[in-house]
Amino acid sequence: MARLKGSGSKKLRNVRARSAGGVVFRQGPEGVEIVLGLRRRERDGLTWTLPKGTPIKGETTEETALREVAEETGLEVHIVSDVGAIEYLFYQGGTARVHKTVHFFLMEPIGGDLAAHDHEFEEVRWITLAEAEALMSHETERSIVARATPRILEQVA
Repeated sequence: MARLKGSGSKKLRNVRARSAGGVVFRQGPEGVEIVLGLRRRERDGLTWTLPKGTPIKGETTEETALREVAEETGLEVHIVSDVGAIEYLFYQGGTARVHKTVHFFLMEPIGGDLAAHDHEFEEVRWITLAEAEALMSHETERSIVARATPRILEQVA
């Protein structure tokens, strides 16, 4: 079989990455709500996602989650419990296959304001649990919210 020049089987580097974030909840006027943010990215277009981000060297997973949620949402939060992790693969620049693990924690706001969110989200808002499933862009994150929901309902009861 002939190969086109440059179409050879280029060896991709395998890379591992990790992030941490939160499912921030409250009892709102229309029922239980969680915080979602709207991102605009070239590869995904517009996506509604949970707040999360990459650790700074030396941070624990919990410290990363608290910092990233505060930066991306403008809220000061505390951790209620561990929700679990999701894993997925993506390709970066045609040179690397990235296996990413994202750890999530259930969180309650203790201060702050959504208006103080950083530039990583175009918009941040409280969304009812019922609306969140339809709005969220990634199935893996919907599964995290589904896992967190019984714990959320225990907390607001």
